[in-house]
Amino acid sequence: MTFEQLKQKAHDLPREPGVYIMKDIDGQIIYIGKAKALKNRVSQYFANLASHTAKTRQMVSKIDSFETIFANSEFEALLLENTLIKKHKPKYNILLKDDKGYPFVAISHEEYPRFSIESAVKDKSLEYYGPYGARGAAKTAIDMLKQTFLLPTCSKTFPRDIGKERPCLRYQMKKCCGVCTGNVSKEEYNALIDQCRSLLKGNDREIIKQLEDDMAAYAENLEFEKAAACRDRIKNLRRMGLTNTVTGGRLSDRDALAFVTLGSRSCVSLLSFVQGNLIGKQVTFFDGLEENDMEDAVESFIKQYYGMFQTAPKELLISKPLEEVSSLEEFLSQLRGSKCVITCPQRGERLRQAKLAESNGFLELDTLQRREQKSQKLMELVRDTLGLEEIPHRVEAYDISNTAGDLPVASMTVFTDGKPAKKHYKKYKIKTARGGDDYGAMAEVIGRRLDRAINGDESFLPLPDMMLIDGGKGQTGVACEELQKRGMDIPVFGMVKDDRHRTRALVTPDGHEIGISATPQMFAFVGRIQEETHRFAIEFHRDSRVKSMRRSRLDGIEGLGPTRRKKLLDRFGTIKAIARADIGELAQVVPVNVAENIRKKLGEWDHEDNQRPPEGARAGDATGHDDAPNDR
Repeated sequence: MTFEQLKQKAHDLPREPGVYIMKDIDGQIIYIGKAKALKNRVSQYFANLASHTAKTRQMVSKIDSFETIFANSEFEALLLENTLIKKHKPKYNILLKDDKGYPFVAISHEEYPRFSIESAVKDKSLEYYGPYGARGAAKTAIDMLKQTFLLPTCSKTFPRDIGKERPCLRYQMKKCCGVCTGNVSKEEYNALIDQCRSLLKGNDREIIKQLEDDMAAYAENLEFEKAAACRDRIKNLRRMGLTNTVTGGRLSDRDALAFVTLGSRSCVSLLSFVQGNLIGKQVTFFDGLEENDMEDAVESFIKQYYGMFQTAPKELLISKPLEEVSSLEEFLSQLRGSKCVITCPQRGERLRQAKLAESNGFLELDTLQRREQKSQKLMELVRDTLGLEEIPHRVEAYDISNTAGDLPVASMTVFTDGKPAKKHYKKYKIKTARGGDDYGAMAEVIGRRLDRAINGDESFLPLPDMMLIDGGKGQTGVACEELQKRGMDIPVFGMVKDDRHRTRALVTPDGHEIGISATPQMFAFVGRIQEETHRFAIEFHRDSRVKSMRRSRLDGIEGLGPTRRKKLLDRFGTIKAIARADIGELAQVVPVNVAENIRKKLGEWDHEDNQRPPEGARAGDATGHDDAPNDR
């Protein structure tokens, strides 16, 4: 359709609520929006183009047709718009970059409840707390809870493992309550878990009051050891930042949200409060937005962020007013299960919290800008030091790992503008090269990586601007040969290590060394890449070795096929736990005769294993890498 035809079609629309769907010349959906009055909203796109933002003008220039879906109310239109955006992910809609969600701390409903980290709310048998900004934050919350309430940190399952082994060193150091000893009743353990639940909800004052009452009662009954335990927990709870660390943002009663721009980048800064205390912060960055995009960006963030967690705060403060909030309030209230109010405060404590969200956004943008400038200078240094024509924005590094030639594997790490891009990392099992043939293994890996790119596999695109090989002239040479076979020209350098396993220089395929130790930034950058690539290869090799051992331990047991093996591993988790289980426990998963066969084989292995010194005390433990004396 021509521009005039689009304009006329928009003028012919009724003033009814609904959703409009913009498409390009190929019929691809490029934008989805909702409107209280479709005629008014859609017509705006084709009138007074100069008033639009650069992003909107570009989008309008791509529109070839549009469709509309009428709704009974603006709220219905909002829900439909949200559903369609999730399904189609249009190019010009403002989308959260991380659509995988954020981690939650979960507590199981068992006789002795356990903690876990979950990526989404999906299992009704678990209680969820959060979300947390990253998996590390969720893990820190669990660690703090276990430290505060002296909960076990081991992998034992209770009551199954109670009394089966001597208590560990943590119990001897009074850092664990010792559930495994049998001295902690189920009721006492669950009371500790209840206190964890309260803290996860942000009720630290209630817990402290309860612990103070318990401490006084224990002291009155001359149970001084229990009174001292309560005292220590109170001390831990009062430490600065504990509540902020443990409590996730989802259970806030008030959130403050601000949209700020600095240069060509914008961000939404969200602060979460419980009883006036700041408990969490979430910052989401956007590229190519302007201040005029504020309304669209804030609405999109609210729908996607809170929709992801299926909950909302009691009150949402915004630093700048939105034209229409009633449908958003209805959306959030439905998620919360009770009323949620969106306000733009003008005075008092609420205004201070909204301004705090705004200032945090500006600080985050400024920090990111300075970090990018520093990264740009680093990559320019890499270009100049190595004599490259262009800045190597994407750097790939490769390493081979094996144990005396057995189970060879390889790793590929990716660094984009100096930062690790972990979602692009690759693992390789070596298929052809054997017996410690590092040259053959490297040639195989580079060849497979390039062939996947040639065949159009998007997960292997784009090609790197530079390759780094863990090795010297030989490994670098075979990598160059694989590139030349395919008519590709990518700079390749080998990472040459010193006697402390640090990269001291880079070597070209013809053997010329380029020293980097005299340039601290370059030395640190290459060293970081080498260590990360080595770590990734070692971890993959370890996993492969463990899986191989697991298969060999369970193979050959009469009556134990793949299905029963999987059920056992799902139930007990590890081979060692299976070996420790008695016939009655095993018979809950497999037939009694198979359970007896398992006990006969794995029981002998477990007995032999217990005679060995603890892991880490043995000399000559294989590292999985010929030139890696220290397995980090």
